[in-house]
Amino acid sequence: MRIYTRKGDDGTTGLFLGGRVAKDATGPEAYGAVDEAVSALGMARAAAEAGLAAELLDLQRQLFVVGAELATLPENRAKLDPGVSLATTEMVEQLERRLDRLMDEVGAPTDFVVPGGSALAATLDHARSVMRRAERRAVTHHRETGVTDSRVVPYLNRLNDLLFMLARAAEKDWTPLREGEPA
Repeated sequence: MRIYTRKGDDGTTGLFLGGRVAKDATGPEAYGAVDEAVSALGMARAAAEAGLAAELLDLQRQLFVVGAELATLPENRAKLDPGVSLATTEMVEQLERRLDRLMDEVGAPTDFVVPGGSALAATLDHARSVMRRAERRAVTHHRETGVTDSRVVPYLNRLNDLLFMLARAAEKDWTPLREGEPA
C-alpha cells in the first residue's frame, strides 16, 4: 500500500463516512486547523514534564474526535459515535472542571499577558492561538452547513481558555502588559 492515492489531485478530499468536497471547503479548513492545533500541542507536549505531557496527549486525542466530526457531511452526523467521532457535552464539562481547578491554583491574570514568559508557556500560547483559528473555522463551517447541535465550538472555546491558563501556570511569574507600557 502506498501513502498516496492520487484521488486528491483534482483538488478534492474524502470525508469521514463518505463523500468528497473541495480541499478548501469550510470542513477541510476547519479540521485542517484542528490538525494544526494537534501538532502545536505536540510541540508543547515535547517541552512539558510528565504530568502535563500526559494531559496534553489526552487533549490531542480529544481533538481527533473534534476533527472526525468536522470531517463528516451533515447528513452523516447521525452515524457518529459520541466521544469517539462526535464532541459531547461531557467533553466540554471535563474541560470546565479542569479550568476551575487551575483557576483555583493559579488565579486569573488581571492584565494583558505578553506570551513568552518561558519556553513551555510560549508553546502553549502558540497552541492556543492556533486553536482559536480552528474555533473560527468551525464557526464558519457550522454556519455554512447549518449544523446547530454540535459541541465542537464550545469544546474549542473551553480548550482555548484551558491552554491560556496552562501557559500561565507554566510561568513562575507571568508577565502582564500593564497600562502605559509599550506593547
